[in-house]
Amino acid sequence: MTPRQTPFRRAFAIAGLAAVLTFATSLLSAEAAEFSAAQKTELGGIIKDYLIKNPEVLRDALAELDKRQKAEETAARQKVVTDQAGKLFASNYQVVVGNPKGTATLVEFFDYNCGYCKKALDDIVKLMKTDPNLRVVLKDFPVLGPGSVEAAQVAGAVRNQFKGEKFFDFHQKLLLSRGQVGKAQALAVAKELGADMDKLAKDMESADVRSGIEEVMQIADQLNLTGTPSFVIGQDVVVGAVGYDEMKSKVDGVHKCGKAVC
Repeated sequence: MTPRQTPFRRAFAIAGLAAVLTFATSLLSAEAAEFSAAQKTELGGIIKDYLIKNPEVLRDALAELDKRQKAEETAARQKVVTDQAGKLFASNYQVVVGNPKGTATLVEFFDYNCGYCKKALDDIVKLMKTDPNLRVVLKDFPVLGPGSVEAAQVAGAVRNQFKGEKFFDFHQKLLLSRGQVGKAQALAVAKELGADMDKLAKDMESADVRSGIEEVMQIADQLNLTGTPSFVIGQDVVVGAVGYDEMKSKVDGVHKCGKAVC
């Protein structure tokens, strides 16, 4: 996964546990005001001694805290998927490849300068070839610098000329370009594939292109996406290039029962 921001889940969990322990200690002190200073010192020593002799208590507490945080994050993301279904799956600004009427949809948030997105492309192509009922929605999520934003602007204009397989040809060629991708590289690929370059230049500056990028950024923020590639399959949000097998399993689940995990 190419990170938008580095996750510190374990650090947060440790900090959270420390805060809980501090709060518990202060609460105990407040409720045990009748204890003498010597008794409080003795009690603190007992707690410290117990934790030193049984450090697995802290490990188990951290594991439980991490589990609860993940569950809360999953629930929050699934709510966003439901609430923003229109923008996620049927936006006026998105590009659909594969089978437009497919019975399962895979949404990808990608960046043209994302190395892991290049690797994930092989998995997506394989999924599309082996599953004729797969609908793929491409959402340009340009988070890796000015070049990525420029490429997204060109791609947003290209979608006004290229549809379906034609756009996917542009997408693959640009994503698999060597080196940093920016405006020049994106324009070169568009020209190679026969785009009307005058119209393209005009469309790049349009409110339509800006609105499309802004919409993706807003949804990504609501989903708390931390990097590219990220996917929405059914109600599940998957962050990172997790590989063909995991994505296929989730897609198969959507075909079978409408959920990534039946």
